[in-house]
Amino acid sequence: MNPTNENTAPSYTLNCRMAQEAAAIERLCQVVRIRGFRVARMAVETVGDSFDINLTLEGSRPVAMLQSQLEKLHTVAEVAVKQPAEALARHSA
Repeated sequence: MNPTNENTAPSYTLNCRMAQEAAAIERLCQVVRIRGFRVARMAVETVGDSFDINLTLEGSRPVAMLQSQLEKLHTVAEVAVKQPAEALARHSA
């Protein structure tokens, strides 16, 4: 039996497409950090002249605020956020 910690921050999956540009990924990570989220997993794939980035983030702040801030970066073309893993587990139970 695995005990659950009620104080664990929610986990979100965020998919981001952004232009390949010097320091673009660094700026993305900086916004994530400043907005109070922790990167648990990050996968980056080059597609043409863009980066497709899949992030798993942990944080207790509203993820919509982070999405809004990322969309303001001039290199970001698209940001999509999936439901927290905990919410998906509750809906399927």
